[in-house]
Amino acid sequence: MADTVVKTQNPVKLTPKDFKSDQEVRWCPGCGDHGILVSVQKAMAEMGIPKEKFAVISGIGCSSRFPYYMNTYGFHTIHGRAAAIASGAKAANPDLEILQISGDGDALAIGGNHFIHAIRRNIDMTILLFNNEIYGLTKGQYSPTSKQGMITKTSPFGTIEEPFHPGELALGAQSKYYARTIDTNIKLTTEILLSASKHKGTSIVEVLQNCVIYNDGAHSLITAKDKKDDYQLILKHGEHMIFGKNRDKGLILGGSGKLVVVNVGEHGIAEQDILIHDAHNPDPHMAWLLSNMSAPEYPVALGVIRDVAALSYDEKMTQQIKDVQATAKIKCVDDLLNSGDTWDVD
Repeated sequence: MADTVVKTQNPVKLTPKDFKSDQEVRWCPGCGDHGILVSVQKAMAEMGIPKEKFAVISGIGCSSRFPYYMNTYGFHTIHGRAAAIASGAKAANPDLEILQISGDGDALAIGGNHFIHAIRRNIDMTILLFNNEIYGLTKGQYSPTSKQGMITKTSPFGTIEEPFHPGELALGAQSKYYARTIDTNIKLTTEILLSASKHKGTSIVEVLQNCVIYNDGAHSLITAKDKKDDYQLILKHGEHMIFGKNRDKGLILGGSGKLVVVNVGEHGIAEQDILIHDAHNPDPHMAWLLSNMSAPEYPVALGVIRDVAALSYDEKMTQQIKDVQATAKIKCVDDLLNSGDTWDVD
C-alpha cells in the first residue's frame, strides 16, 4: 500500500509541535484529555507519515473536540456516528491513516451499533476510546461504563445497570487488536498508538481517562502513586505477566481456568511459572480473561492485550474490485469474440 511505503522507506521527519493546531485547548484544567492529546501528537510525529495522510474523526462529547486541536485533516461529526464516517473515509481512500476519537458514551451508547460493526468488518483504522465512566459534556449523567450503584444526575439513588466492559465488547465483536492504557502514562499511550498504527485492521485503544468535574478519581485505585505498581499489569508480548512494586507478583492459570494472583518466591512459585503474554494468540480466551480483570482482586491489564493478524476490510474490498474488473473484462472479450466481429480489445 502507498502509506506502507511512506512509513518504511521514506519517513517524514516531523515533531509533535507540527501536529498542534492554532486553536486554544478548551478542556477543563486537569482533564485527562490533555495527556491523551500529547500522546497522540508524539505518536504521529514518530510514524513518519505526512500530515496530509492523517484524518482525525470524532463524534460528540468532550473528547470529540479533538480534531480542532490537531493540525491534520479532521471531521467533527455527529453523536455516535464517528465510526460510520471514518469507515467511509477509509473505504474511499485506503491510504489515509485514520484516528477515530470517541468517549464511552458516544461510542458505546448511541454509537454502539457502529462501534461493533466497524470492529466486525475490521476496517483499517484506530478507534481511541476515552473511558471516564460518565457523560461529561452533557453534565454528569451515568454512561454505559459507569459502575453499578454510581450516583449521578440521572441515577440519584445509584444506577442499577450492569456496565459494559469495553474489552469484552470489542472481543465479542471479533476484535483482532485491543489495547488499554491510562491518561497519566504518556509513554505507554504513545507506544500503543504506534503499535495500533502498524496493525492492519480495526485497532481498539481504550484509555482510562479522568473527568475532574463529574467523576474525579474514577480510576484512582490504579493511578494513586502508592498503589499503581500493585494494581497495574503492563503487558509485553513474550514476557512474563509480572507486576508489583518489587516485581514480585504474577499471574498463573488456576485449576478452574481462572487467573490467579501469586507471589513469586512463595509456595514454590518461581518466575518461570508465571504466565507469558502472547498477544498474537488467535484464541481470544486469554485476552478475554485479561481484559476483564479489575482491582482490587486483580491488577488492571494495560498495554497491547491482543494483536492478531487478519485481512482488513479495505484490503478485501480492493481485491474484490480487482477480481470483478478482471472477470468483467474477460467476459467482455469473450462476448466480442463470439459476436463474429473484429475488435481491438487492447
